[in-house]
Amino acid sequence: MGGCFSKPKPVEVKVELSLLEKEKEVDGLSPNGKASPFADCRPNGALGHGSDDDSTPLPLYHKPRDYVEASVCHVKDLENGQMREVDLGSGRALLIKEHGEFSAMGHKCPHYGAPLVKGVLSKGHVRCPWHGACFNIATGDIEDFPGLDSLPTFQVRVEKDKVIIRANKQALQSQKRSKPMARCSAVINSSTGFSHVLIIGSGPAALVCAETLRQEGFTDRIVMCTMDRHPPYDRPKLSKSLDSTAEQLRLRSMDFLQDHDIELLTEKEAVAIDVKTRSVTFEDGLRMEYSKLFIATGSKPKPMNYKGTDVRNVFHLRTPEDANSIARLANNKNAVIVGTSFVGMEVAAALTDKAHSVSVIGIESLPFKKALGEKVGKAIMKLFEANRVKFYMLNEVSEMIGHHGQLKEVVLKSGKVLRADVCVIGAGSVPATGFLKQSGIHMDSKGFITVNKTMQTNVDGVFAGGDMVTFPFPPRNNKKVNIPHWQMAHVHGRVAALSMMGRATEIKTVPYFWSAMFGKTIRYAGYGDGFDDVIIQGDLDELRFVAFYTRSEEVVAVASMNYDPIVSRVAEVLGSGKTIKKRDVEMLARLGKTGDISWLIDKGSQ
Repeated sequence: MGGCFSKPKPVEVKVELSLLEKEKEVDGLSPNGKASPFADCRPNGALGHGSDDDSTPLPLYHKPRDYVEASVCHVKDLENGQMREVDLGSGRALLIKEHGEFSAMGHKCPHYGAPLVKGVLSKGHVRCPWHGACFNIATGDIEDFPGLDSLPTFQVRVEKDKVIIRANKQALQSQKRSKPMARCSAVINSSTGFSHVLIIGSGPAALVCAETLRQEGFTDRIVMCTMDRHPPYDRPKLSKSLDSTAEQLRLRSMDFLQDHDIELLTEKEAVAIDVKTRSVTFEDGLRMEYSKLFIATGSKPKPMNYKGTDVRNVFHLRTPEDANSIARLANNKNAVIVGTSFVGMEVAAALTDKAHSVSVIGIESLPFKKALGEKVGKAIMKLFEANRVKFYMLNEVSEMIGHHGQLKEVVLKSGKVLRADVCVIGAGSVPATGFLKQSGIHMDSKGFITVNKTMQTNVDGVFAGGDMVTFPFPPRNNKKVNIPHWQMAHVHGRVAALSMMGRATEIKTVPYFWSAMFGKTIRYAGYGDGFDDVIIQGDLDELRFVAFYTRSEEVVAVASMNYDPIVSRVAEVLGSGKTIKKRDVEMLARLGKTGDISWLIDKGSQ
């Protein structure tokens, strides 16, 4: 494993493309490499793992002209634990050597396209350097999130000390595939008010739950109901790319869902659940019964008290239409952001090249102080100020003043008056669980649904996941926690689906999130709630740093800017059950070895 952190020797990679002797109508290569001239290769995945642009599995057999074969390096060019991106002429692949064996798969993370060669190789999987998703090097299957798709895998063989890869051209181009899914075998009338599995919500928890059920062979009806107008989309991008349309942000198309018998009902707001009759009532009068129910309604904006709530051009960023309106109204105008949440700050950053002025109002002394600590908060605040964002901290909104109904001024409780043509409120959120109050489903005092380690509520057959749950978190001795990360919601969806099918599994992941501002990305892994110290390595002024968050004598989380893949490396260590000691990190900081965690490979303790 130590080799994966060592720098590969520079090697000139010579690509040799070989033409197959004859084109046959059917390629006789089987998934296990038998009955094939390539039977001596190490086939790390069936040919069916290739994919087309819509992430659907390729047919198992193809004509030889659909493939490319290339000699990509000498057998000794890679040490154990090393990876290399190689060119096959028709596209690129990731070549991996672990335990003396070679394997090859797609080289880009299907989530956002990160180069996996810069990720972390460990124990049979590669972890993405940007957002922490993990992929099995033998099958290409996604094993940890975020993201929905897996990677195609390619056949590798060694011949006369040359490493040769044979790959499907289409898979090389798409760089992703979806896992095979079952179809619904039940005879269903779409007007029937019963679904074997009913899902409320269409975010990552809901979508992963539905897809996991199909991937695991579930053949009964699945209905997913959402308040949104659109098929599932990438909500975290809304605050980073305000001009994006729902189509551009789409995670799955209606055609994809229909092809896999996942029924989606849009603009459906659940208003009541009757657990005795196992039914859900929606605002438009629709009533649906269920056998299993998964609640994944997410969160909603935290209520705020101020005068002038009827003034127009004040937004909570919830939909692509909201984002587009904010971008349009802010053009050469005055924008005010209320709240220093990650969403609020991302919107502020996104507006600096559009708006005439951008002002941020926060109730704390620094942005991100609670999540990232004072030092990191100060550094990020300086970055914003350097990009002409004005802060009004330790302040709150008293009144929104309009002219002809449209926003013109924001009045602060300090008495300060800010010119404003558009206002975005990003002051935090609360769980969207108000409709459950009379249901008998247990919630805590803040409105979070409490679930067990398999995402089941106190009611038989009712599961919940995502931003609006508290769940037992193993690294904190199964203390019930709420972790409202996009990545964590994926995990909840999968665990809930497996639990519904009687294949109970527990949450085994390291929380991971990211935030992008001014072309720079903060990456964060772990659960730092209640940290008592922050150890900084690197240069905060240059925004090239690693911050280790500790509780007592252990590191519980890490954040970084411009130090990839340090956060994914720490996530890998924490995910393996090892602990990182505060004293070791302090020693490295004193020695000036910023981001060097090679010592963890040997010294991490169980």
